[in-house]
Parts: sequence; structure tokens; C-alpha cells
Amino acid sequence: MQFLETTVNSAGSMITLVLPMLIVIVFFYLILYLPQKRQEKKDAEMRNSIDVGDEVTTIGGVVGRVASIKDDTFVLETTSDRVKIRFRRSAISSVEKLDINVKKDSKDVKDDSAKKEAAKKDAAPLKK
Repeated sequence: MQFLETTVNSAGSMITLVLPMLIVIVFFYLILYLPQKRQEKKDAEMRNSIDVGDEVTTIGGVVGRVASIKDDTFVLETTSDRVKIRFRRSAISSVEKLDINVKKDSKDVKDDSAKKEAAKKDAAPLKK
């Protein structure tokens, strides 16, 4: 009987030692590892989405427009003198997409507001 009591006590003390360690490991996994993986995935997505004409900032601070893209490298045009420098995609710090649709969108807004005005006039009750 005494043997069973010691086994139960040692098993209970083993759980009290291992459980806090497991909680700490899970905590570090959730707080440190998962956000880092999400950020890496987001960065890889950004690097793979560059197109010719996008404005790019490199990790070295060089800013310019993408002139051409080949596999894992791209050529960056930096100044009005058209200086071209070749970089790897991994050197991209941030990308600002070239927005071609800005003029089109502003025109659509004007068209929509004109349509709304016409609809208001048509929907207004006639005064007699």
C-alpha cells in the first residue's frame, strides 16, 4: 500500500513540473512564432506581386521604379538620369503599386453622381 502512495505522489509532482513548462512553450509558440510566420508570408506575397512601373524601396533605402523583372531579380530605375540597378526580390522593403485606375475611378464617380441627380429629378413628385 505504501508503494502505491509513493507512485501516486511522484506522478502528481511530475505533472506539476511538466505542466508549467508546456504552458510556457505553447505561450511562446503563439506569441512569437505564429506572428513571425504570418509576417514572412505577407512579405513573400508582396515581393512576388511587383510589376513593371511599381515604386519600390529596398532594404538599403534605394527608391525607384521597377524597369524589368526576371525570375528572382528585378531592375530598378532610380533617378531622372535613368540609372538602373539590379536587385534580388529579397531586397524589397516596400512596394507602392502603380495606380492606373485613378483617373478612371474619378470619372466613374462623376458619372455616378450625374446618374443620381437624374434619378432624383425623375423620382421627384410633380407639383400641380
